[in-house]
Amino acid sequence: MIKASYKKYVLNFKNPSGTSRGILRTKETWFLVLEQKGKVGYGETGLFRGLSIDDVPNYEEKLSWVCKNINLGVKKLLIETVCFPSIQFSLEQAFLSLKSNNPFELFPSKFTKSNASIPINGLIWMGDKSFMKSQILEKLKAGFSCIKMKIGAINFDTEVSLLKYIRKEFSASDVELRVDANGAFSPNEALDKLQVLSALNLHSIEQPISQGQIKEMAELCLKSPLPIALDEELIGVFSSVKKREIIKTIKPHYIILKPSLVGGFSGTKEWIDVAEENNVEWWITSALESNIGLNAIAQFTYILDSKLPQGLGTGSLFNNNFSSPLEVNKGSLIYNNSLNWDFKL
Repeated sequence: MIKASYKKYVLNFKNPSGTSRGILRTKETWFLVLEQKGKVGYGETGLFRGLSIDDVPNYEEKLSWVCKNINLGVKKLLIETVCFPSIQFSLEQAFLSLKSNNPFELFPSKFTKSNASIPINGLIWMGDKSFMKSQILEKLKAGFSCIKMKIGAINFDTEVSLLKYIRKEFSASDVELRVDANGAFSPNEALDKLQVLSALNLHSIEQPISQGQIKEMAELCLKSPLPIALDEELIGVFSSVKKREIIKTIKPHYIILKPSLVGGFSGTKEWIDVAEENNVEWWITSALESNIGLNAIAQFTYILDSKLPQGLGTGSLFNNNFSSPLEVNKGSLIYNNSLNWDFKL
């Protein structure tokens, strides 16, 4: 028999981090803990307030139900939690962790053996011009060759001037630039703004208009001079039929997958299968998890062998994260086995 429990944990940002949805100062998360015959397994839920489809009043009630019914097994529990993708993610992690000889090694690989790394993008958070410029300089100095800048919260012309500043110093062959609008543009203005951005040799733009506007997004993908990546558009889509319908209707250039938001490893893999059937490229991104969730996502991402830079460098944002072997080195995420885990709840 497996014994299950969960515990809430509040992550504190080192610096308030700006998005188009407002300023983030804290991030709630929950840890699922499984115990059996002296072994332990951990999983992080990764709920994202205001974004996760499972941001509902009975969230902890569902977690409690999962713990009471843990011996149904992972397959049945994943079916029972289909509307709670972050809980699905924690279940998959926790069962793999319990099964492993090392609770933090879910997918053994060259990455977990410290023999390989994962290229990642450097993330630029929203803020005033001087703050964003300082972040850009910091990421370039740290050796990132791919930078992702969140846009849509300050004046568009100011954001464009920041991107022009990068392009003046670094060509597209030197630094790949991605932008993430988080749905900040209206359908009426989006194409004009994409025309302006396309002159800056950007790699892509994430979610230029808000999710749920399928017809408008499809038209934008058809006309846009800049490749479009779907992100929020994938949240809350549970059936494989609906996933195929979205990809075939919108015809995006890329999709971006956050396991916490799309149903863990199995939900992510289903989206990847649909994308590849339709010649759509993809990459994987963390969603402000602690190092427990980030570790799981990174290990899973490595075994999928994507050649694109991934979005996996968020663990350093918090001042009360857990020490781990995860390190960012010259624009890549590495698993440094000379460092130890310090995970205490």
